[in-house]
Amino acid sequence: MTATTLHEPLVHTVDDLFGRVLASAYGPDPAEQRVALAFTTAQAVRHEGRSGGYRNEVLSLRLAAAVGSCAVEPGALPAGALDDCVGATVADLLGHPLLPVRIAALDAYLMHVRPHTPDHGARPYAIPAGSSLHRSRARARAVVDLLPKEPPRRVLVVGVVNSLLEQLRERGIPYAPCDLKGGATEWGEPVRTDALAELERCDAVLASGMTLGNGTFQPLLDHAAATAKPLVMFAQTGSAVLPRFLGAGVSAVSAEPYPFFWLDGGPGILHRYGGAR
Repeated sequence: MTATTLHEPLVHTVDDLFGRVLASAYGPDPAEQRVALAFTTAQAVRHEGRSGGYRNEVLSLRLAAAVGSCAVEPGALPAGALDDCVGATVADLLGHPLLPVRIAALDAYLMHVRPHTPDHGARPYAIPAGSSLHRSRARARAVVDLLPKEPPRRVLVVGVVNSLLEQLRERGIPYAPCDLKGGATEWGEPVRTDALAELERCDAVLASGMTLGNGTFQPLLDHAAATAKPLVMFAQTGSAVLPRFLGAGVSAVSAEPYPFFWLDGGPGILHRYGGAR
């Protein structure tokens, strides 16, 4: 299924989506929906056999049974941000000065009104129990499988995840790794910091939902819409937000709402939209 089968109008910009939610285009008035709980989740990881590690921090907001999330740079979230969110209406938080708060609120609202179910276009994909690395590799297979069946000549990867790069390497698909943090991949490849400079040299894009939270998603969406290049999103941030862009530049989404695969060793589910079957 795509966005057109959900009987929703195409959304072409993040600002447009904010506006439609505020206008109650997707369901109940966000001015009458209050966030009951706000929390952050932080982790540090170094997988066995890997030379380096990384840290994650995620802001999550609870709205009824739904949880919306947005990743932030570790330590970047102001101490008062959680207090700003608790008890506030979704409409208030959609106007918050911090973009990660706005994205988490948008995600929570859309998770509430458009949960990841087959009726809304989602296809469940089982992630097996096991170590964090085992589950990371399983997720990577699920994401890379969403690329076109005809392998791209070169994939731009925005938001470096070594398991994704490993999966591309195993399939013989060249890639250009990009991340605002720079550095190097597990295989010593330099990580570019300017994804937009690489777009013309790639014919498909794999991008993290974190691009929503740092404001770099829109140029990727615009480029994909203008060139018809596949844009596959792997999303913990904005897992309920990004499916709204299917058919308007996004070709597929691997949606992984809270709790994420790295929080538990048991079996889990992610939800895929669009992409190769």
